[in-house]
Amino acid sequence: MRTLEGKIAPLVSDLLAHLGEDPSREGLKKTPLRVEKSLEFLTKGYFEDPFKVLNGAVFTEEYSEMVVLKNIKIFSLCEHHLLPFVGVAHVAYLPDKKIVGLSKIARLVEVYARRLQVQERMTMQIAETIQKVLDPRGVGVVIKAEHLCMQMRGIEKQESVAITSAMLGMFRTRLETRAEFMNLISP
Repeated sequence: MRTLEGKIAPLVSDLLAHLGEDPSREGLKKTPLRVEKSLEFLTKGYFEDPFKVLNGAVFTEEYSEMVVLKNIKIFSLCEHHLLPFVGVAHVAYLPDKKIVGLSKIARLVEVYARRLQVQERMTMQIAETIQKVLDPRGVGVVIKAEHLCMQMRGIEKQESVAITSAMLGMFRTRLETRAEFMNLISP
């Protein structure tokens, strides 16, 4: 795990001063260090290898039906405003003699979420990593998220939800496979 120790806190202190605050006042004294530690946690995905996350738990199995992990909670930071986006990821794949531990799929989602992101790229990164590691017959990923950059500033649309999808292999070429996945992740 990397450390940002001492690198971000001085910048946050300067930022507070530029905003018109007094970084030495009681309520703000420890804020620069808190922000530094927070950013270290929220961006830890840069220093984790998504392929290693999956490779340690790949097993040979004759299972060939759809595997779906639904409602994986995500928290990420939009790379445009450094504001959070929050939602759920749904991930499915059609094995071809290889499966992966279910918790590793959730862990993979977490690795990509803990980077500065755009939802569209994160959706593809998850699908492509599963495709490369497992070589399944297909992969489907759907992410639904609320973006605070749209809700707190700019357009201020509080009820908006962004939905992105990545469909590879049979999820792209076979309408029945895609429909089964979409049906399984429906509320």
